[in-house]
Amino acid sequence: MQGPLAGFRIVELAGIGPAPFAGMMLADLGADVVRVDRPGGQPVPLAAGHRVLARNRRSLAVDLKQPDGVAVVHRLVAGADALIEGYRPGVAERLGLGPDECLAANPRLVYGRMTGWGQTGPLAQRAGHDIDFIALAGALGLVGDADAAPTVPLNLIGDFGGGGMLLAVGVLAALLRAGRTGRGQVVDAAMVDGAAVLLSMTLGMRSAGMWGGRRGRNLLDGGAPFYAVYRCADGGYVAVGALEDPFYAALLDGLGLADDETMPDRTDRSAWPQLRERFAAAFAGRTRDEWADRFAGTDACVAPVLDPDEAAAHPHLARRGTYRRDGGMLQPAPAPRFSATPAGTPTPAPAAGAHTDEILAELGYPDAERAALRAAGAIA
Repeated sequence: MQGPLAGFRIVELAGIGPAPFAGMMLADLGADVVRVDRPGGQPVPLAAGHRVLARNRRSLAVDLKQPDGVAVVHRLVAGADALIEGYRPGVAERLGLGPDECLAANPRLVYGRMTGWGQTGPLAQRAGHDIDFIALAGALGLVGDADAAPTVPLNLIGDFGGGGMLLAVGVLAALLRAGRTGRGQVVDAAMVDGAAVLLSMTLGMRSAGMWGGRRGRNLLDGGAPFYAVYRCADGGYVAVGALEDPFYAALLDGLGLADDETMPDRTDRSAWPQLRERFAAAFAGRTRDEWADRFAGTDACVAPVLDPDEAAAHPHLARRGTYRRDGGMLQPAPAPRFSATPAGTPTPAPAAGAHTDEILAELGYPDAERAALRAAGAIA
């Protein structure tokens, strides 16, 4: 493996969504992430070649309902640096793979837990998904137009930004401490907590009186006409983020409105509706790509709204290699970038159990014992 985490081993108990995303992040950075899969299948209905979140892994197929299968994972954990799981609270304990058992076997282990509601609290055992967690955390209600229902921001805020990314940061922080002290710990990453953390700047603006009232009426939620999305002549869209005065001046110049003395004052919020109408009428006069060409090379902070395939082909992202195609499938390249320990080329997600024999051999299981485990159905 290549990357700054080369040499670290992380055990991932297979799941869906945010925990696999954390596993992908850690694997992209070079860690040897061993995914403990259930024999015969994956928890998501995607063929291995399409499971981007499961890339860069090795797969060990184990039946965790069998004591011999759990014993295999205990041996794996004993030599690992971290474990991540995304079960409901108490499930790992019932399997015999909770923090007490794992830290007893490996006191320096970092035990990362990913849930929506957290390990504690009245809702800890309640089912939910990204949309529920960000709704209760106060994030969903801030997104969208004031006169419509809140806009669902994909599952980016809860599952990934406030979930998997938070878990990865927590695991990395705990690994740094374990490296200094030799002592591991439990990382409780909850999507409600992560969504709240993502609101830090917004909450600061609210307390300062710079954000309030209905959604879609504020500086960064599409309410400001100079921080919004506009429809173009061809039905495409451009995104405008001209917050600072020099950028706003460049925006007006590009729109041909710099010398128009009838333009409303943008510092007057009561004039925002009129200003938005002026901008909408101007952008409706050309196609999306014509506007992209018009603003190319300027600091007007105007960008075309692209789909992922268009984004991958954009000269800037193409030069950086932000996206890559493997087997015809578009996926993001590992990020961030490192000068001394660059990440390697992503490998496709393995089929369940593709590395079972390889990993068990590394753990010291002889051929005969592996055959006996397989015959008993403990491994696949």
